[in-house]
Amino acid sequence: MARAFVFPGQGSQVVGMGQALADALPTAREVFEEVDEALSQKLSQLMFEGPIEELTLTENAQPALMAMSVAVMRVLRQDGGLEFGEHCQFVAGHSLGEYSALCAADALPLDVTARLLKKRGQAMQKAVPVGVGTMAALLGLDFETASGVAKDAAKGEAGGGTGDQVCDIANDNAPGQVVVSGNVEAVERAVELAKDRGARRPMVLPVSAPFHCALMQPAADIMAEALETAPLVAPAVPLVANVSAEATSDPDEIRKMLVTQVTAMVRWRECVLYLRDQDVDNLVEVGAGKVLTTMLKRIDKEVSGLALSEPDQIEAFLKDM
Repeated sequence: MARAFVFPGQGSQVVGMGQALADALPTAREVFEEVDEALSQKLSQLMFEGPIEELTLTENAQPALMAMSVAVMRVLRQDGGLEFGEHCQFVAGHSLGEYSALCAADALPLDVTARLLKKRGQAMQKAVPVGVGTMAALLGLDFETASGVAKDAAKGEAGGGTGDQVCDIANDNAPGQVVVSGNVEAVERAVELAKDRGARRPMVLPVSAPFHCALMQPAADIMAEALETAPLVAPAVPLVANVSAEATSDPDEIRKMLVTQVTAMVRWRECVLYLRDQDVDNLVEVGAGKVLTTMLKRIDKEVSGLALSEPDQIEAFLKDM
């Protein structure tokens, strides 16, 4: 059997994240200091003290969540003796979490990862003017039904729309947890269509931009240029990529998929099922919150999940490793 380390995406940020790690563990504190220096920004102070409105800004949340994940991972490795290959066979990350996974697995340097995510956050926010795009969770619909809703909503088949707008599946997170993204009018039509097709609780999400849809192409273009010169090497263990839901260690392939990922669907449900099919029986969520651990319960109850974000959780995991 095998273990995979998985890394959360945007939405897991909370004020105070990393404070206990920094106070108790010098190895973690060094990570936060390195990220602050790389960005010429007191990001760690924002993580520890807020305000939440500033921390939630995409350009801050993305490098902050990565810093939190990498801090935990560095403690596991440097202080706890964890070895890739022996104690972990795969890594995967949800959206920006792929960058955390690659940095944690030695494919990208920490300072480079921080600057890439800062640029990614800024580019994603600027790609679509505020008020033009949004996202919605179509809770209770299976993937096939949700895909039909998105397609019909884009064509304007509800609510008197004009059609030819964007409404793409952004996240296939878990059974009954599909998220759509696109033009505001199209996404609102999707919510109404979803109600008619059996959704339990479809809702527009409080997000600042329509992530993982065709409207993000300007951001993808910016990331293509940024990633072209990034010193990306093969990770210590294979990455199960959002775009393909399969494992790869090829740097050129990973580079291309990180660009495609900006506009493409996050195939998280399929990523977890792929890991299960590789005999992975334990997923360890590294970093803020336990969103991925909660999703796992809906995807496959046979795979155990564990979230690591606090010093006592890390200590307990290392004792049982």
